[in-house]
Amino acid sequence: MINITNPFLPPIEDYKKYLNGIWQRNWLTNNGPLVNELELKLKEYLQVPHLLFLNNGTIALQIAIKALDLKGEIITTPFSYVATTSSIVWEGCQPVFVDIDKDSFNIDPAKIEAAITPKTSAILATHVFGNPCDIDAIDKIAKKHNLKVIYDAAHCFGTKYKGKSIFLYGDISTTSFHATKLFHTIEGGAVFCNSPEILKKMAYQRNFGHNGPEDFEGVGINGKNSEFHAAMGLTNFPHINAILESRKWQSLHYNDKLKGLNVQHIKINKDAEFNYSYYPIVFETEEKLLKTLEELNLNRVTPRRYFYPSLNSLRYLDKQDMPVSESVSKRVLCLPLYFNLTKEEIDYVCRIMLRVQNN
Repeated sequence: MINITNPFLPPIEDYKKYLNGIWQRNWLTNNGPLVNELELKLKEYLQVPHLLFLNNGTIALQIAIKALDLKGEIITTPFSYVATTSSIVWEGCQPVFVDIDKDSFNIDPAKIEAAITPKTSAILATHVFGNPCDIDAIDKIAKKHNLKVIYDAAHCFGTKYKGKSIFLYGDISTTSFHATKLFHTIEGGAVFCNSPEILKKMAYQRNFGHNGPEDFEGVGINGKNSEFHAAMGLTNFPHINAILESRKWQSLHYNDKLKGLNVQHIKINKDAEFNYSYYPIVFETEEKLLKTLEELNLNRVTPRRYFYPSLNSLRYLDKQDMPVSESVSKRVLCLPLYFNLTKEEIDYVCRIMLRVQNN
């Protein structure tokens, strides 16, 4: 079976070394020493001033919305994982969708201003598949209309924009360290910001608002993560450059083998250092996608229709037409991509796809 992804697992002996320390200290969670060590290593590796390690990327989005005191309408993308939209709804705000650019698959800045109303408080944009948005255009619009900006950078570990970490942009950026991601802590996520004041606010919010054992700074939630999850992150750290390199050569090999396939590839931001976190292709029609998907599944290959459906079609939201996102979401397919995926397996996947097209 060739799955869409296989989580990277470091040598178990290395993980056990961290477990032995946890057993000796009997400190399992609540801002333990491994959580602090991981945060410091992440700040150094990513070259960011502030971050907080959280229990997942969805909580990261929810804390970001809460920390910025967002109300009313939040402009966002219909082409993302459902957590981007559901976090807005969960926090009592209204998602207002803006269609995507047909080439980058990111929110189209040229369409944002038309969606701004007196109720708009922020823009929440996703760097889709690790491909940076048009950050400069979004920042210009946000400043003009006095809006906050949150970037859902769940796919972006290792991505840079204009030579800097992608996590440095926006009022707050969030990411995911879920097991399927390039860098993972089994379950996990993080928030990033440049403001010490916002960071302090989010630090309270991730721990119920505690300011000492018997005092509460404000409303909070349980957004903490454990020593066991931090241990996995620390054990994975020595392998991250090899993981990034493997994704790159695998993606380039797909490019070479699929030259004859009539599909669209994502257009990467010219100012980006891309992390090759996913390998999406867009078919001419949904019918061709479904035919290819069926044949791949019959041959024990399981790619994913990611992202499908377009989020503007969620049944708990009022209908908003997003023709580009709706079209792309029906035709996009992410191919298998993970650390131990071999050249021969990629060749096998590509042969099946080319055979379907030529029949």
